[in-house]
Amino acid sequence: MSLLERMPGGSSKMAESMDTDDDIVITTEQLATTISKATQSIGASSGPAAADKPDFAPLSAKDMRNKRNEFRRIRVPPHRFSPLKNDWLKIYSPIVEYLKLQIRMNPKSRVIEIKTCAETEDVGAIQKAADFVRAYCLGFTAEDSLALLRMEDLYLESFEIKDVKTLNGDHLSRAIGRIAGKDGKTKYTIENATKTRISLADSKIHILGTFQNIKIARDAVVSLILGSPPGKVYSNLRIIASRMKERI
Repeated sequence: MSLLERMPGGSSKMAESMDTDDDIVITTEQLATTISKATQSIGASSGPAAADKPDFAPLSAKDMRNKRNEFRRIRVPPHRFSPLKNDWLKIYSPIVEYLKLQIRMNPKSRVIEIKTCAETEDVGAIQKAADFVRAYCLGFTAEDSLALLRMEDLYLESFEIKDVKTLNGDHLSRAIGRIAGKDGKTKYTIENATKTRISLADSKIHILGTFQNIKIARDAVVSLILGSPPGKVYSNLRIIASRMKERI
């Protein structure tokens, strides 16, 4: 006995369902027409809202600047006060003429004060000027520090010899001597190979350059602090310099 015969009225119900369950076929023309009508209705509904949307003109750099004047104060170390007097025009001129800022030296507190004014256009000008003056106070020349104003990807990193290895007395002096080298030969070699500038101020080391170059110079200085001979550091710098030239 079949399944349809076992079910009471099964054959009639199955036949009715097969008659009523017809396939619905939609052509591509009908689908395109439906989509176009839907997009027209959406555009009509959002048209007034889009027309009421405000249209603001872009702000200029001068408009983005805060209405209140900003200040920066950089303390001058005692050993940089005399060189600052001689190089004051080299520091004063780019800050006033290029960045449109106001600067003055307070001789009583030995602090350089920088201030924005109505002519200041760049929002980040005062921070650039502060970095420029701070680099000079850390021991870099005015020409090297000026690169912070002209280039965007330059940074300044500082660390102490004690951060790498705890040294005291003659051991600390020998470590500083290994970094500097005879007549500054080792320091100049690291600077030329890594395209950075290094300032030695007692046990503090300051490096000026790009992020990648600072890392290479810092690794060379750390190797010298840990006791590596200068010849080995030179050979590593030659390999790194050749790889940098290949990338360029």
